[in-house]
Amino acid sequence: MIEITNKAECCGCEACVQRCPRHCISLRPDDEGFLYPHVDLSLCIDCHLCEKSCPIVNAPKADITPVECYAAKNPDSNVRHLSSSGGVFTLLAQKTILEGGVVFGARFNENWEVIHGYSDTLEGINAFRGSKYVQSHIAESFILAGKVLKEGRKVLFSGTPCQIAGLRRYLGKEYSNLLTVDFICHGVPSPGVFSRYLEETTGNKDTRITDIQFRDKTKGWAKYSLSISYLRNGREKSHIASVDRDKYLIGFVKDLYLRPSCHECRFKNLRSGADITMGDFWGISSLHPELNDDKGISAIMVNTAKGTDYFNKILADKFPVSYSDIRARNIAVSQSAKLTENRRKFFTGQTGTVYRKVNIIVPQSLKTKVKHISEDAIVFCLGESAFKRIKKIL
Repeated sequence: MIEITNKAECCGCEACVQRCPRHCISLRPDDEGFLYPHVDLSLCIDCHLCEKSCPIVNAPKADITPVECYAAKNPDSNVRHLSSSGGVFTLLAQKTILEGGVVFGARFNENWEVIHGYSDTLEGINAFRGSKYVQSHIAESFILAGKVLKEGRKVLFSGTPCQIAGLRRYLGKEYSNLLTVDFICHGVPSPGVFSRYLEETTGNKDTRITDIQFRDKTKGWAKYSLSISYLRNGREKSHIASVDRDKYLIGFVKDLYLRPSCHECRFKNLRSGADITMGDFWGISSLHPELNDDKGISAIMVNTAKGTDYFNKILADKFPVSYSDIRARNIAVSQSAKLTENRRKFFTGQTGTVYRKVNIIVPQSLKTKVKHISEDAIVFCLGESAFKRIKKIL
């Protein structure tokens, strides 16, 4: 029976909920806004299938060395602009759909909560494109993926490393028609915190959100922004702030509201068992400066023979690199987010908005404030395009 006494021992993959034959496990949010399993003891038959499906109880011990590694990008500049990094996921998803398969990934629902969904159309995979800096609710995605696999159709299942490990434990066997794709994961923030931030940013009354982009590249790939478009009283409004200015993104980067298991991640060093791992190739300019156009490029680690076969068939622009090249430029491949006193301060400190709490815990330096004021003044006087030209010259 699953019994969570240490919250770091649950990654929230929901494999146990989907595996239970008596449906006696439900999910409940805690005070931090994360979901955890709770067992109805009156229905439990002690079959222990929940424990057998848990990726943390059965966490792998050995690190994985990828078969090959690349810097890669989608040759379609429009797709790359709409993607978090190089747009390679779209190429993998398109191949799956064109071969009659189904793609699973994280998307927003009608309430702008992040959930896992699926699609078997090219149009449908657009919703999975781009990062979602919130832990997604898996619901019955493992069950549905298992049914599609048994039908003989191809499945591409994308998710965090712990979600991929959870899927593999849930399925309990290898499928030749399954391709698993995870990403270099910094950690998953609280859905509850993000929900509060949306309310604070857009206002609850007479407001309808129309779009959210966690990695808006209007100001470039390196200085990505969180953009929220919404209607208030019938008028179009928007919030857009770069990673060094948006309070939610600052709190995410500073590890203020990640899930406890993210600080003790069992799936670093490619231990999830994913066929392909991808992420932003931060620091590419120090390795291949000619590839850095500030539009995004992906770090790709192909971990299995199946992944190699799949990746070699997509029409990406590929540049071979070493595994050490990627690890040196993205520490999240091998290191968990540090657990600091600031996380405790955020959840147990004085009450207030997410904006106020982050601002108190991670105050901006005077140098940063002056820099932002100067940038805002130039944009206000000369416009965004002129500001970009000045930056390029400097």
